[in-house]
Amino acid sequence: MQNFVYHNPVRIVFGDNGIPQLPLLIPEGSRLLLTYGQGSIHRNGVYQRVTEALKGWPLWEFGGLEANPRYETCLRAVEICRQQQVSFILAVGGGSVLDGSKFIAAATLFDGDPWTILTKEATVTQALPLGSVLTLPATGSEMNGFSVISRAATQEKLGFGSPSVYPRFAILDPSTTFSLDDRQIGNGIVDTFVHVLEQYLTYPAQAPLQDRQAEAILLTLIEEAPKVRAAPHEYAVRANLMWCATQGLNGLIGCGVPQDWSTHLIGHELTALYGIDHGQSLAVVLPGVCFHNRLHKQEKLCQYARRVWGMTADSPAELALAAIQRTESFFQSVGVKTRLGEYGIGPEAVTAVANRLAERHLRLGERANLDATAVAAILTTRL
Repeated sequence: MQNFVYHNPVRIVFGDNGIPQLPLLIPEGSRLLLTYGQGSIHRNGVYQRVTEALKGWPLWEFGGLEANPRYETCLRAVEICRQQQVSFILAVGGGSVLDGSKFIAAATLFDGDPWTILTKEATVTQALPLGSVLTLPATGSEMNGFSVISRAATQEKLGFGSPSVYPRFAILDPSTTFSLDDRQIGNGIVDTFVHVLEQYLTYPAQAPLQDRQAEAILLTLIEEAPKVRAAPHEYAVRANLMWCATQGLNGLIGCGVPQDWSTHLIGHELTALYGIDHGQSLAVVLPGVCFHNRLHKQEKLCQYARRVWGMTADSPAELALAAIQRTESFFQSVGVKTRLGEYGIGPEAVTAVANRLAERHLRLGERANLDATAVAAILTTRL
C-alpha cells in the first residue's frame, strides 16, 4: 500500500431532520447565495423547507445550474457573489449543483481568468465557504473537493480539485430523493458503481481493507438497485443508496491504492460532444476499458468476479471476461443503455474523442497505457 494523506473536513448530517439544522450549521451573520438546478426543488418541496429554515437570513438565489454545469452559467453567479458580497454558498441539489457551486466559490475569490482553474490547473488557494443539501445521490461531490465544469463555447468538460472547496457540511435526507425518476436513479447507481470500480479494478496493492470496503459498496448497490425500482418511496432503500454514493468518492476507499479514472475522462468527452448523461457515458465506456485492459486488470477482475458476483470459471481469462459482461448486464438492469448506437452516436465519435485526447497528449489509466489509439479501439467496441 502506498503512502497517503486523507483529508476530509465535511460534516455529515444524515436523516430526515437535517434541513431544520441549517441555522446551526451556517456561520452566524453569513450573506447567503442559494444555488440550485432546473427547479425540481420547487416541485418536491425542498426549496420551501430550506427557505423556511433560513427565514430572516440575507439570502440571494441563483437557479438554473445545468446537469453538466456550464462555465458561462457559473460566471453569472460569480457576479452576484461579488456584487452582493456573498459570504456563504448553500448548494441545494445533486452533484452538478455542487460542482457548479464549488467553481463559483473558487472563481469569486480568484485573482485572474477563472478558466485557467480548469485549463491550466491554476492553484485555488481560497474560496467562499459552502455547504449542501443533497437531493440526488450519485457523484459523491458532497464529501470531496472535486468539481467538473463544461464550457458550451468550446464543448469541453474539465475538472479541478482543491481542499478550499470541500463543503463545510452536507445534509443527506433520503426523503428528498423520492421525486427522482427512473433515469436519474439508474444514472446515480451507475455513477456510484463506476466511482468504486475506478479505484478498485486496477492491480493488487496490499490494501485488503480498502478492497473489502469497495466490495461492500458494490454489493450494497447490487442488493438495493432492484428494490428502489420496485418500491421507489422506501426510505431505507433510498438511505442505503445515498450513503453508498457518498462513500464511493469521499477518498476513503482510494487511500494508498492505484486508481484508473480513464472511464471518466473518456466519458467526459462523450458528454461534452454529444450531450449524453454522465452516468450513461460511464455505462458505455467502462466495459470497453476493462475489456481492452483485461490482461493488466485480470487479477482484480477475477477477485471482483468471485467476491462481488460469486462467479467461477475454468480459467482466469474466462472469469475476467465474465465479470465484465456481468457488469454491463447490471448497468442495463437499472435502465442504463451501454452502447453508443443506443444513444444515436455513430462511428464519428471514435475519431472525435480520440482526437480531443490526443490534442492534450493524455495517457490514461492506472498504468498510463491508454493513448489516443487505444481510446479509439475501446470506443470502436462500444458502437
